[in-house]
Amino acid sequence: MPGTVAYRHLFYSENMLSLRKNAIDLGIVVKDSATSLAFYRDLLGLEHTADTPMPGAVPATMHRLMCGDTMIKLVSYDETPSAQAAPGGISGATGLRYFTMHISNLAEVTEACSQAGVRVIIDQLEIRPGVTISMVTDPDGNWVEFVDDTTS
Repeated sequence: MPGTVAYRHLFYSENMLSLRKNAIDLGIVVKDSATSLAFYRDLLGLEHTADTPMPGAVPATMHRLMCGDTMIKLVSYDETPSAQAAPGGISGATGLRYFTMHISNLAEVTEACSQAGVRVIIDQLEIRPGVTISMVTDPDGNWVEFVDDTTS
């Protein structure tokens, strides 16, 4: 296929990464840290572990929250960047469009989000036997998917 790069040939090992953590850290640049903390920390209940100043050309603050072993880093710049992510959710553009949290109380979380005025993009929907999802937007319009694949 023209333009395809064969990355496999660039490495000598099948597993290039030697992971030190069984999760990723996810950085989300936010417009308003108070509103984002209200969503992720107060509504969803993620554990807020630290606020870290980020010096640089445009100073910022990183708010660190834990979601299981994954750290969600909310970054709030002193001067909000003018560019914004492309709208349209999953099918609106390429690139990172949503992230998923696996939970066991989907109905409760979806209802709490709805009652709090959070935009529910997909209400509870069984996408295949035993797997139900819902999707909401955070205050900046990022899509957050909740998946319950627990079996009775």
